[in-house]
Amino acid sequence: MKNLFLVFVAIMVSNFSFSQTKDVVDIAIGSADHTTLVAAVKAADLVTTLKSAGPFTVFAPTNAAFDKLPAGTVADLLKPENKAQLAKILTYHVVAGNMDAAAVTKAIKAGKGKAIVTTVSGGQLTVSMDKEKVKLTDESGNSAFVTVADLKGSNGVVHVIDSVLLPK
Repeated sequence: MKNLFLVFVAIMVSNFSFSQTKDVVDIAIGSADHTTLVAAVKAADLVTTLKSAGPFTVFAPTNAAFDKLPAGTVADLLKPENKAQLAKILTYHVVAGNMDAAAVTKAIKAGKGKAIVTTVSGGQLTVSMDKEKVKLTDESGNSAFVTVADLKGSNGVVHVIDSVLLPK
């Protein structure tokens, strides 16, 4: 029994240590649900930026979120001539700082039901609660919900979202 406990503790410590060495990019790379996002980050030449010290809060759309966009949109954005537009969309999903779920909730409460956050691209997102889920609303009124929160990395936190947000 004692040996089983020691093995359990060793596994937990190694998992914790490993998770803290992964940055926000590594978290996305390690997810089968974020292959489109990873391809887009690479095409926009944002890997080095998002691997820097940060901290960053990344709202990471899933492959299914990208699939909701009109047919051909992702393929068009991945073309080299659309790199600037792609980078703007991707950095619209990133906020400077480390906004874990507790910080997001605190900001919403402080804002009496909503918080406005400025993205790395310079745009704004409105963060609110909708039926106990965190809801992000872009500048055009489109919404995404956080489906998984607080994937903590060495340079920030990733929150998985169910739709792609678009800047004006």
